[in-house]
Amino acid sequence: MQNLPQKVRSKKLNSRVDLTAMVSVSFLLIIFFMVVGELSKPKSLDLNTGRDCDDCGVYPYEGENRSVTILLGENNKIIYYVGLIASPIKKPKSTTYGKNGIQKELIARIESLQKHSNGSSKRKPNLIVIIKPTKKSNYGNLVDILDEMKMTGITSYFIVPEFTPEESKLLASN
Repeated sequence: MQNLPQKVRSKKLNSRVDLTAMVSVSFLLIIFFMVVGELSKPKSLDLNTGRDCDDCGVYPYEGENRSVTILLGENNKIIYYVGLIASPIKKPKSTTYGKNGIQKELIARIESLQKHSNGSSKRKPNLIVIIKPTKKSNYGNLVDILDEMKMTGITSYFIVPEFTPEESKLLASN
């Protein structure tokens, strides 16, 4: 008998696949899409136009009596006035940030509005603040005045970049 060549059997390789990298990438993708989904949600502020209350009646203390304009100048300068610049109810005055500065003036104005309303309206009197930052004022000043709005509870404030000629003269003179 002859020796017949034996069949060569191939070695069976281990067919196990390592999925560690794929699991890591999957978790990274899940986290990425969760963060992107959260950041892409629209962020907005509520706008109070005053038209939300149809049955509130006539507001007893209206117009320029309710408005305070704050001009933000360079070097942390604040000038404010009540009413219109052409005929202000309270003449333009320079002040500072903080509890003894603009915050004190705003609280006094709110209390004056409440005193004049005499509770004849169903809603509280609302002070309207117009904030006018100059190009020379810094971003920190705007953040500081917005903090003052939050601390005094004023919800109706507007940031307006335009100045009247009288306001420009007022800022230049101070």
